[in-house]
Amino acid sequence: MKIFYAAVLEKNGTSSGKTLIAAEDLTSFSFFQRKTVREFLKFTSEVIVSRTNVEQRVRVQEKEYYCHCFVRSDALSSVLISDNEYPQRVAFTLLVKILEEYKMSASLGPDWLQNLLIKYQDPHEVDSVLKVQRELDETTKVVLHSTIESMLNRGEKLDGLVAQSDALSANSKQFYTTAKKTNSCCGY
Repeated sequence: MKIFYAAVLEKNGTSSGKTLIAAEDLTSFSFFQRKTVREFLKFTSEVIVSRTNVEQRVRVQEKEYYCHCFVRSDALSSVLISDNEYPQRVAFTLLVKILEEYKMSASLGPDWLQNLLIKYQDPHEVDSVLKVQRELDETTKVVLHSTIESMLNRGEKLDGLVAQSDALSANSKQFYTTAKKTNSCCGY
């Protein structure tokens, strides 16, 4: 799960959106690709904003990438471009958070969007629902492992009982054979 680009844009009627602030994480691309990728991400986000209606959220897929966009009623917009594994609900939550923090950006400092982008790289750490889901998954694994272990222990005990039963059966057959021979000498 990875976020590549986040931006705040202003929707200017029907023309493309104007980027006000942007942050990116292009470390997964080679050094020589980064400039082209950066330009592509900026262009894509501006086009998506221009084609998104006011008060609308959209998610557009391009190969293995998703572009999430939200345009508020005041034409202020936010865009997030991520891979296909990034949860949609967390992406739209981040878009709203970006727009809320943009209004306070003067008090947050110049790197607030980059810091937010870094913080949201792992959605399990920032989203309480995903945290609970991860904890449930881990608990389920622990319970499943202990159940399997106890079943294996029971299986070993059952194997021991079967072995004892087989030994007892063999001993009783031997006793029967010996008793039959002993009683045959005293026939009436």
